[in-house]
Amino acid sequence: MNDLLLNIDAGSVNWARAQFALTAIYHWLFVPLTLGLAVIMGICETIWYRKRDTFWRDTAQFWQRLFGINFAMGVATGIILEFEFGTNWSNYSWFVGDIFGAPLAIEGVVAFFMESTFVAVMFFGWKKVSPGFHLASTWLTGLGATISAWWILVANSWMQHPVGCEFNPDTMRNEMVSFADVALSPFAVDKFCHTVISAWIIGAVFAAAVCCWYLMKQRETRLAKESIKIAAWVGLIASLGAAGTGHKSAQTISEVQPMKLAAMEALYDGGTEQGLAIVPGVKVPYALSIMATNDPQGYVPGINDILNGYTRPDGTQELSVDEKIARGQQAITALAAYRTAKKNGYAKAVTDHELSVIKENMPYFGYGYVKDKNDVVPPVWVNFWAFRIMVGMGCLFILFFALILAGVYQFPKALFQKYDIAALPHWHYWIAILLVPLSYIASESGWLVAEFGRQPWTIQDMLPTWVGVSDVDSFSVALTFFLFLLLFTLMLAVEINIMLKQIKKGPKYSN
Repeated sequence: MNDLLLNIDAGSVNWARAQFALTAIYHWLFVPLTLGLAVIMGICETIWYRKRDTFWRDTAQFWQRLFGINFAMGVATGIILEFEFGTNWSNYSWFVGDIFGAPLAIEGVVAFFMESTFVAVMFFGWKKVSPGFHLASTWLTGLGATISAWWILVANSWMQHPVGCEFNPDTMRNEMVSFADVALSPFAVDKFCHTVISAWIIGAVFAAAVCCWYLMKQRETRLAKESIKIAAWVGLIASLGAAGTGHKSAQTISEVQPMKLAAMEALYDGGTEQGLAIVPGVKVPYALSIMATNDPQGYVPGINDILNGYTRPDGTQELSVDEKIARGQQAITALAAYRTAKKNGYAKAVTDHELSVIKENMPYFGYGYVKDKNDVVPPVWVNFWAFRIMVGMGCLFILFFALILAGVYQFPKALFQKYDIAALPHWHYWIAILLVPLSYIASESGWLVAEFGRQPWTIQDMLPTWVGVSDVDSFSVALTFFLFLLLFTLMLAVEINIMLKQIKKGPKYSN
């Protein structure tokens, strides 16, 4: 691996990162809307199944058509994303492919197969299967998409917090020793819940925006008024759920990725009773300690504390980054000596000694490739502001959905007794429409925190980004970057065009 590093230029690393970021950002434009609309269309069809009012069947079919358009686009970008692990990140794939490949394989074989099977029944089976079976197919399509997200997020969470594996010095690979630890790690559970619930918010905002456009145009009034109630309930519950799961995620991050939390807060010197910054210079007292530890007196380390070493609240000593770098270099040196000893048939005592050194220092293996301790500090300003955009938008969504429901149900009556959602000034409807891009900005900001916050690591503490890339000419990666940029932008433009035409066309009502 050291020899290979000498042949990889910085341009290859940067372009590989840029290409993966491009693909991931575009892919995530489609995925959350798929997950969110799955809930909306499932609820609509459930109401039809119970009431047998053809209006609800027509409404369900309308949302299903929008779901289908978006679903098709998401599949294409997702496939390209997985291929990039082999083309641009072959060192990474070699080093941890035995672990990382398992959830991706399950996602492809089980979850995606489930989605593709039941989505066909959902679209083409209205007159071919029983109403109950069709309803089950609709929900199973959404469940399949959610299970697919589960396995993808398990893989991503393992990169953030690698568990259930051991390094094999004979194969130079990390190998899975506990599938349950990988699939059910607390980090993965927290990430899945927070990510999927945030996707429901996007689906609810999108549905509410479509309904408001119809109300502004004074058409499809019943569909708009009924659907916006469903969207508001889904959105409010999801927004409150995102706040709760976000708090739980922050606690997990404080335990396993303290540098990410410090970067999110631009906290350089930590301590107890830490306040949460709203903007630079304005803090909510004790809020950061509560967010990280559930204790207003809780200790939160800062960037300098992590760089120089600190004592955890349980009394254990966290090594400085310089010490971790030294121990990582010991692991790399011992690994090279072990492989040489094995190749030359040296005595077992020699190899056993090297193995003990490798095992003792393996938790710091990735630090052995770090030249300067400051390289382990992620981009602070990106994490700081992305986190605040995400949280700020989350608070805005709670208020937005709560106001819709308060108006629809006229509670309290003193404020809403003359409220009619179908007869509001147009600027009210434009607010809902403008929230669609803001919801995507909030969602992408969450991913910026997740991915920028763990830099410079491809795998936390185990493999830096510049070690995981393929030995590919930077020009080739740059060329494909711009090709993907053109292709994905075209796909996005096509999807938006088709979606807008379908929305303008409206539902197909039964005779």
